[in-house]
Amino acid sequence: MELLVTLSSVLSKQLLGFPGRFGRWREMAQNQVIEGLQQSFREVMSNVCTPVSVVTTIVDGRPHGTTVSAFASLSMSPPMVLVALDERSDLLAAVQETRRFGVNILASEQSELASTFATKGQGKFDGVAWTDNEALPRLDDGHGWLACEAVDFVTGGDHVVVIGTVTVAETTELSPLTYYQRGFGTHAVLEGLA
Repeated sequence: MELLVTLSSVLSKQLLGFPGRFGRWREMAQNQVIEGLQQSFREVMSNVCTPVSVVTTIVDGRPHGTTVSAFASLSMSPPMVLVALDERSDLLAAVQETRRFGVNILASEQSELASTFATKGQGKFDGVAWTDNEALPRLDDGHGWLACEAVDFVTGGDHVVVIGTVTVAETTELSPLTYYQRGFGTHAVLEGLA
């Protein structure tokens, strides 16, 4: 009987994560669960329609920008927004340095611009029409524009949420560019609800 209790104790410890074959198996099983959850999460989020924006700033006279879909209003009093930037992003480092950023809410005809700014590296502004607005790069012909002062940086997983106070807000009559089910589109009001 004592041998059975000892054997049961050893197996229990291994299954609870102690070194050994069962501990490695448990770790592999946990990784598979996490990978499965990440894939399911990607699928859920691909079915959430989001506005497409290019966040910009200027450092030493050179414009920086990247496409983001994780952008939202945060407060009306005072007007505030939040954007999520990859923790390894060059733009994040630039915004942390300048403490200022612009949010160019793209128009429905600007999907090519969204793709250009979604790439890594320099040269994203080559051939792109933009103006200096509040000492920030404002892309031409967008749906909307916000100039912001960064007031906080909050780490969340592999991204950093940048919270900004809005100093300028402008909009146009152009339809916004949206991203839904891994494709670009635009918003349409449901019939009878306009």
